[in-house]
Amino acid sequence: MTTTNIILNNTQIEQKIRRIAYQIYESNSAEKELIIAGIVGNGFVLATKIVDVLKEISTLNVTICKVLINKKKPLSAVTTSLNVEDYKNKPLVLVDDVLNSGTTLIYGIKHFLDVPLKRFKTAVLVNRNHKKYPVKADFKGISLSTSIKEHVHVEFKDNNAKAYLV
Repeated sequence: MTTTNIILNNTQIEQKIRRIAYQIYESNSAEKELIIAGIVGNGFVLATKIVDVLKEISTLNVTICKVLINKKKPLSAVTTSLNVEDYKNKPLVLVDDVLNSGTTLIYGIKHFLDVPLKRFKTAVLVNRNHKKYPVKADFKGISLSTSIKEHVHVEFKDNNAKAYLV
């Protein structure tokens, strides 16, 4: 039988999102515009929430971008909801909900390596320490040391978000 442990409740997730947004703003306060690129699924949901806070706390012109990655076939082409010209030579933050093995984030990063960016950073809500690839989160809500058999799941449901360990 699997036991479920909540590691972040809705209030804590909102606090982490606000803190991440402030850190992103501090890192980009001299900029006029910023691209927040969320990986399809929970990464995009998290990115949207970060953008909402950024628009509330800053004067940055923030644009959201959806990054489409086939997580079952990560070698297939990565696409975005924006044209390359929309984020070329601009600061960009790539967002995902959980940094597990690093596979999803590294394929997202690989896509943006082909585009000249002013600055490139990554943000995650939960950072695990079992990476298969040498990728790190520049902005993170929480870092966890977990066993390889444990998994972190994040749910964003009707203003009741939670992150739990399975």
